[in-house]
Amino acid sequence: VQLQASGGGLVQAGGSLRLSCAASGITFGYYAMGWYRQAPGEEREWVARISRYGITDYADSVKGRFTISRDNAKNTVYLQMSSLEPEDSGVYYCNSRWGTNDYRGQGTQVTVSS
Repeated sequence: VQLQASGGGLVQAGGSLRLSCAASGITFGYYAMGWYRQAPGEEREWVARISRYGITDYADSVKGRFTISRDNAKNTVYLQMSSLEPEDSGVYYCNSRWGTNDYRGQGTQVTVSS
């Protein structure tokens, strides 16, 4: 199983980024997909998730600014991030979950400058 996140980078506060996570080795349409982030010295924080049916949920800290979506034909989940704040900086990881199957991929760094 591989979950490859991409799209991170350096952006100024107020800017936008779109992260992508391409999955392989799983039947993508069966899995709920999610995004987590981790800043240096802090605990990993859940950001957003989307069910296999397209139902979405967000952490309060990103609600109204971030949008998670999925393209089952491309085995890819996205995270559109807008109105970025320095507090959004960190390594962003995607994960996939179906029953007891739970996978996490390599992350992509997001840095928001003030």
